[in-house]
Amino acid sequence: MATFDLQIVTPDGEFFDGPAERVICRAIDGDVCILPRHVPYVTALGIGEVRVTIDGKVRRAACSGGLLSVAKLNEVRLVASTFEWAEDIDHERAERARAGAEEAVRHAKDAAELELAKARLSCALVRLKVSQS
Repeated sequence: MATFDLQIVTPDGEFFDGPAERVICRAIDGDVCILPRHVPYVTALGIGEVRVTIDGKVRRAACSGGLLSVAKLNEVRLVASTFEWAEDIDHERAERARAGAEEAVRHAKDAAELELAKARLSCALVRLKVSQS
């Protein structure tokens, strides 16, 4: 199967650099699928699951925010604010984060605090979903 060069990075470092067959991720306006020979493209990432197909096998990850770009010559870069492969997610820690975020939503004092708490809750829920794969 045809591939493209994929690089996944965060402020904490590189998570992947090599050939991939497909990437499906959550952009701010919905899911996007990148295949080999995709047209040049740039989008902001939302909070959601990323599915990367490598050698016919799908790896899942939790991602929150960032940028996805497709350049000429089959070069794809996923620059994420946070990124965790499913097997690296501590399910118990994610469950504690969910509980803390739900508490923060219930006790938010203003709209800004509520939006931040909702974002934290979304991140925790994605991490829990991905960790149960």
